[in-house]
Amino acid sequence: MRALWKGAISFGLVNIPVRLYAATEKKDVKFNYLHAECGTPVRYLKWCPTCNREITQEEISYGYEYEKGRYVTIKDEDLEGLPSKQARTVNIIDFVDLAEIDPIYYDKTYFLEPAEGGEKAYALLRQTMEESGKIGIAKVAIRSKESLACVRVYDGGVLVMETMFYPDEIRSGQALTGITGEHQVDARELDMAKMLVRGLTARFDASKYQSDYRARLRELIQAKIEGQEITEAPRPEMGRVIDLMEALRRSVEAVQQDRGAGLGQAPGAVGGTPFGPPSREVAPPPDVRWTPGPR
Repeated sequence: MRALWKGAISFGLVNIPVRLYAATEKKDVKFNYLHAECGTPVRYLKWCPTCNREITQEEISYGYEYEKGRYVTIKDEDLEGLPSKQARTVNIIDFVDLAEIDPIYYDKTYFLEPAEGGEKAYALLRQTMEESGKIGIAKVAIRSKESLACVRVYDGGVLVMETMFYPDEIRSGQALTGITGEHQVDARELDMAKMLVRGLTARFDASKYQSDYRARLRELIQAKIEGQEITEAPRPEMGRVIDLMEALRRSVEAVQQDRGAGLGQAPGAVGGTPFGPPSREVAPPPDVRWTPGPR
């Protein structure tokens, strides 16, 4: 795995150098958009409708829409000037019980590996959290975004960091109008439901779960490959490439034809081939590219 960044875990006056790795990855089958008529991959352009042209990344700036159609522009140097004490530091603020955190707060998981010189302090923090049953609540900045996070022990020895949503980023369920307390639950139905839950109760084993949809989709794709149901994107037409001598020969012929067949051999020519450059009025063939020949 490739480290996303090198930083440190900080709690109190203890500083533990660590490397950060993404702990999860999406296994979704990804599709490209093709033009159905010719099978060419669709290209997405950064287009300015006012200037009516494609623009480059260097021409793009950040804009915050504070009113409809009105923006305040933010530059990279504006963002660099903002204070960020959490940059490259997992700064643990509190230690809490894991059971106190609702899963709705969790976002993305990262592995924390001790860097050179941090092994002992890393082991100390890991064992302390294991024996106390606590996890650390921290703040961290990843790719310029400051996040809430928790640090905990995973799989018997690895420290992981879960980035979390801030409370104001969690939507309220009170906005849902279809949930009311008007429906009374029948006692017999409740007993049957509890019996069903007991029958389906088991220890959590992540290895027994898989995406049936993804497996079937991969089977479908493989069947189409084996059945040769394949769409090849048309290759762009390129001009015919010829070598340098061929390009020179054609240029000479074009000059001779331009000057006319009845003018005779030009002075300074060898074998009817002039030494001088082609006439300014004659351009080289548009499909000629220089290809180095054998020396």
